Amino acid sequence: MTFDYTPVYRPDLPAPRDRWTGFPKFNFIGGHNDAEAVPVEDFIAASQSVLAREGHTLSTYGLSSGPQGYRPLREFLARSLKSRTGMEQRPDDIMIVSGSLQALDLVNAVFLQPGDTVIVEAATYEGTLQRLQRLGVRYIGIPLDNDGIRMDALAATLDSLKAEGVTPKYIYTIPTVQNPTGSVMPKSRRLELLALARAHGVPIFEDDCYAELTFGGARPKAIRALDTEGQVIYCGSFSKTIAPALRVGYLTAEWEVLSRLLAVKYDAGSGSLEQMMLAEYCSTHFDDHVSKLQGVLKGKCETIMEALNAEFGTAAEFAAPKGGIFIWVTLPDAVDTTLLAEKAGIRGVALNPGANWSADPDTGRHKMRLCFGHPSLQEIRDGVALLAEICHEEFGTPERSGNIQRS
Repeated sequence: MTFDYTPVYRPDLPAPRDRWTGFPKFNFIGGHNDAEAVPVEDFIAASQSVLAREGHTLSTYGLSSGPQGYRPLREFLARSLKSRTGMEQRPDDIMIVSGSLQALDLVNAVFLQPGDTVIVEAATYEGTLQRLQRLGVRYIGIPLDNDGIRMDALAATLDSLKAEGVTPKYIYTIPTVQNPTGSVMPKSRRLELLALARAHGVPIFEDDCYAELTFGGARPKAIRALDTEGQVIYCGSFSKTIAPALRVGYLTAEWEVLSRLLAVKYDAGSGSLEQMMLAEYCSTHFDDHVSKLQGVLKGKCETIMEALNAEFGTAAEFAAPKGGIFIWVTLPDAVDTTLLAEKAGIRGVALNPGANWSADPDTGRHKMRLCFGHPSLQEIRDGVALLAEICHEEFGTPERSGNIQRS
C-alpha cells in the first residue's frame, strides 16, 4: 500500500486490530459457548420449515413485520418473558436488535452525551465500559457483594451526586448472573434498587443476557417485572442461550422510550433469517434446550473450580458462580493479570485481565475473568494447569509444593 491514510483518519480512533490468526489453544475469553450444545439439526429443520412457509417475505425489509423485528419472534419473547421473568409485555413492547451490544449502543444514543454521568457496578461488562469511555461519559462504579450491587454504597453515591446537582442518566446493572462475578441479586435487593432509583428519578438499564443460565432453582423475577412505574429498560439476548454467532438480542421498554430507540436504529433491520429460524425453533424447543445447556455449563463450572483449586491452591480466590459461562478470580497482589494475559497469550492461553472489567482499573489489577463455556472439560483442566505454570514462572505464585496437585 502506498497511499497514506493517516491524515484523514479521525484522531480518536482506537488502535488498529491485528489480523485474526485463529483461536488460541486454551480460549478462556469472549462469550463463546459449548459447541456440542448448538442444536444444529433442529436449526436445519426449523430453517427449512419457516423458509418453505414464509421465505417470500424476505423480499421486504422487516419481513412484513415492521421495523421492530419479525413478529412471531416477538410473540415468542412476550410469552417467554412472562413465564420466565414475570414481565407482562406485548409483542409491540419488544424490539429485535443485533445482539446486546447494539442494545447498549441504542440506549446510549438516546440518553448520553459527553460529560453525562452513569452508574455502573464496580466490576462489569467490558463492552459497556468501552462504550462509555468512547462517548466521554463519566461512570461511577458501585461496590458489589455476593448478592450484587450494594444498596448502601449506591444510596451514598446517589445522595452525593444529588448534592452536586447531578442526576445520572441511568443505573446499569446485570442483576442475574452478574458479569463477571456470577452473582444473582435477590428479590429484596431488586426492590431496594427500584425504590432508590425512583427516589432519585434515575432510570435503570437492566442487562439480563445471562439470566437464563442459572444453576439450579428458579431465576428471580426481572427488575422490570417488579417495576410499576415504567422506569426500567430491559435487554436480553439469544447469544448465550442459543448461539453467539446468531447476533440476535432484544430490548423492551415503555413506548415513550422504545419509539426513540427505534428512531436511532439506522441499520434497516437486524438479520432476518436468524429471526425467522429462532422463532420457529424456540416456539417448541427453547425450554428443553436451556435446561440441557444449564446442565452442561454447570459441569464445566465445577471442572474449572476443581482445576483452579488443584493448580493454584489458596492463591486463587473466587466465589462459585450461580450461573453463566465465566468465573471471576482474585490472585495475590504480586500478580498483574494484564501482564499475565500477555505472557499466557504467547503460550496459547487467553484470559480477560480484571482491569478491563473494572470501573476502577486498579481494583481489577489482580483479578481475571475466565470463560469456561467453550473449552472441553480436558481443555479446561490443561489450560488452567498451563496458566498456573506461567503465573508461577512470572510472579512466583502459586508456590510449587506438595500442597498443590497437578491435574
